[in-house]
Amino acid sequence: MVLSELNGPKETMLFSPSDMNLPRSSEYSLPSYNGVFAYGQSKLANVLHANELTRLFKEDGVDITANSLHPGAIVTNLFRHNSIISGLVNMVGRYIMKNVEQGAATTCYVALHPQMKGVSGQYFSDSNIAKPSELAKDPELAKKLWEFSMNLISG
Repeated sequence: MVLSELNGPKETMLFSPSDMNLPRSSEYSLPSYNGVFAYGQSKLANVLHANELTRLFKEDGVDITANSLHPGAIVTNLFRHNSIISGLVNMVGRYIMKNVEQGAATTCYVALHPQMKGVSGQYFSDSNIAKPSELAKDPELAKKLWEFSMNLISG
């Protein structure tokens, strides 16, 4: 599955290898796999899913909240398979990045703080409401991703 803005005419596409809705044109080409791009796409999908959950909960009158967040850049072993980046993170990261406890602070705040009771459909960073990307705010894309995911798990 890829969520992307393709080169050429601005449009957002959602597709899987078996369900490619790409126009048949030489101006569009699939990029090769890129771990950093895939990571970013997974984060976008998390925000879109939380937004669609919020919509569905409200529609069904369910008193459950769904939010998304960015914990910040955290010193972890995420880049353990890329020795150059891993080396930089280990040398410099501890001075400019969050430790694991600091990285968990926003998650804990959103999940547990009494002021968050009833807050849903928001995006947080550094324990504050933040502005997500334009793609992350697209309700049609959120719905499309939700339906795509439901089809994957139901069939």
